[in-house]
Amino acid sequence: MAVFYDIHTPPQFNKAVLTVGTFDGVHKGHVAILNEVVKHAEAAGGESVLITFDPHPRKFLFPHQPLGIITPLSVKLELIKNIGITHTVVMPFTQEFANLSATAYIQRFLVDVFHPHSIIIGYDHRFGHDRLGDINMLRHYAAKHLYQLVEIPAQLIDAAAVSSTRIRHALRDGRVEDAAQMLNRKYTLKGTVVHGNKLGRTIGYPTANLEPVDKDQIVPAIGIYAIKARLGTEYYDGMLSIGYNPTVTNKKEIKIEANLFDFDADIYGHELELYFVSRLRDEQKFASLDDLKHQLHLDKITTLDALKRHS
Repeated sequence: MAVFYDIHTPPQFNKAVLTVGTFDGVHKGHVAILNEVVKHAEAAGGESVLITFDPHPRKFLFPHQPLGIITPLSVKLELIKNIGITHTVVMPFTQEFANLSATAYIQRFLVDVFHPHSIIIGYDHRFGHDRLGDINMLRHYAAKHLYQLVEIPAQLIDAAAVSSTRIRHALRDGRVEDAAQMLNRKYTLKGTVVHGNKLGRTIGYPTANLEPVDKDQIVPAIGIYAIKARLGTEYYDGMLSIGYNPTVTNKKEIKIEANLFDFDADIYGHELELYFVSRLRDEQKFASLDDLKHQLHLDKITTLDALKRHS
């Protein structure tokens, strides 16, 4: 799959069959939609083209609202590639683009840039300044601009929208297994290893303290999780704490700490990718470090069992 970030010098697509959307999560519902795009492109003897946006339009239009994305751009692009889309165009969402009228969006963006053979879109798709454009407008201009308009079945669109909302709720509730079922894969979160208080080493459970790479991505609910972690090309079993560490501090600052099993190396500044397998329990405050150590021993046993069940 080819990825383009500069729409001012686009290639000449062969019978472009295009769709537009954020496709955050690239979950089962999105896959069904994108499979339709691939199918229509193959039938037309053309190329499938997906147009997405960076930053997410909501981040640009409502900068003070938490975004809570499911898949950062790099992850989204890899998932889209695996579906079989021929080209993905990452459109910079700027003030100039946001100000385009609906008719200018069709003429100057879709038609002049992509020369589409077909536009495949959902019944609820809105575009242009103040979101005044819709599928009826695209249908009205189809004959003039010589493109075919294909409406994605309503049930696919509705299922995708419901799934995105349900996935976000599941993650914020810590129900990572439910999220995995809807995503058709384990939820992942990338973080850079930073320095912590190193208390874990003193009780036999050293942790890698993580800062999320993408600050807009959803961090699952506070609690203890069974995880897989990828460091480079190697994978490790482990358990993860998301929370305030109430046993050792009164600070109200959420920490993300991964304890990797059978691992002892200095990885400060490196990037870990976490795969959430199962939520084990709520965060607890213990009376002593010995009590905490005992619970971590039990957590490790529970984690190994969860990893075995979900392998």
